[in-house]
Amino acid sequence: MATANSAPGLIRDRIRAAGGALPWAEVMRLALYEPGLGYYRQGVRRIGRGGDFHTGVSVGPAFGELLGLFVARVWRALGEPEEFAIIEQGAHDGTLASDVLRGLERDEPGLFVGVRYWIVEPDETHRAAQRATLGGLGRKLSHVDELRGLADAPSHAVFLCNELPDAMPVHQVEFTGDRWREMQVRGVDGGGFEFVRGELSSARLAGELERAGGAFPEGFKTEINLAMLDWIRELAGARFCGAVLILDYGHSAEEYFSQERGAGSLRRYRAHRSDDRVLEDLGACDLTAHVNFTRLAQEALESGMEVVDFIEQGRFLTRLFADSASSRGVPRDAAWLRQFHSLTHPGIMGRAFQALVLRKGVQSAQMGASEMSAAAWRRLGLEE
Repeated sequence: MATANSAPGLIRDRIRAAGGALPWAEVMRLALYEPGLGYYRQGVRRIGRGGDFHTGVSVGPAFGELLGLFVARVWRALGEPEEFAIIEQGAHDGTLASDVLRGLERDEPGLFVGVRYWIVEPDETHRAAQRATLGGLGRKLSHVDELRGLADAPSHAVFLCNELPDAMPVHQVEFTGDRWREMQVRGVDGGGFEFVRGELSSARLAGELERAGGAFPEGFKTEINLAMLDWIRELAGARFCGAVLILDYGHSAEEYFSQERGAGSLRRYRAHRSDDRVLEDLGACDLTAHVNFTRLAQEALESGMEVVDFIEQGRFLTRLFADSASSRGVPRDAAWLRQFHSLTHPGIMGRAFQALVLRKGVQSAQMGASEMSAAAWRRLGLEE
């Protein structure tokens, strides 16, 4: 039986207070982020072989070192400012920060001298883990609770996030033949939960579905990530200029709303097993949904940012590696090359993950080729 000091117990209490049902987005938020009870707020989750899922970070330091090459590219495009920031959100235990900084220390000493690493992190347990992971490099680390706290950061920066929007709470909806209904959650006897169809929980959600357009078959399910749109607008307003790199799994809108994805993408992960039994073990497993990158890019554009690139992660990292090899010839050992293969191979992580690069507060001529931007717009299905 769920107790009040557990995620399921809290969710049952909130369902009763709401009159019998809660939108899935609120259940997902509680199950992942409620302090002390949510999956990401019960201490630092292990990633990789001993955790519930793999990310590019868990493959090895090659991932962070390659992202460091991207950071260096932006730094040079901005005129090599003496003070420069790397900003990360969703940093977990700080491994990516460590890998990026150690790579820069070895390969880009001119940048490393003046760089400072800012992590957006409200949880003190995670902050402590990040400081411990960085060790002596912790002298370059600063923390803020939220994006608006970046007022004191250097004005030139690269913002990084790896698998962040996919873990934001989503609204799940189903088309019933004549209208959209929202999936809500109610309790059942014995302590479990079940989905029920209800009315859309907000006019804003209805507006997003109208914006999606299209002719959907009866029974078509999908997810709408309003939290992601709020986040990208807040990021657009943060006080830095430079580049934004978002790495995650997802699709353009055309693919996202295609018939073959008519069951939606909402999944749970536990001990490296993935299934759609998202109402089980709430608070004890990861919950995710794929990212609609077209909608994310549209909101970024409407907030004043510009799209530079949208490409499969494997191709993005390969291009970084090729540029570095041709210009610097940095030697890589067999272990590093195996990591690179895992990150870029289409059958492993190279094709499922996407890279969206945005330009923020700088002139077009300073960053990114126009041909690259045009290709990104085409892949995203945006109208120029």
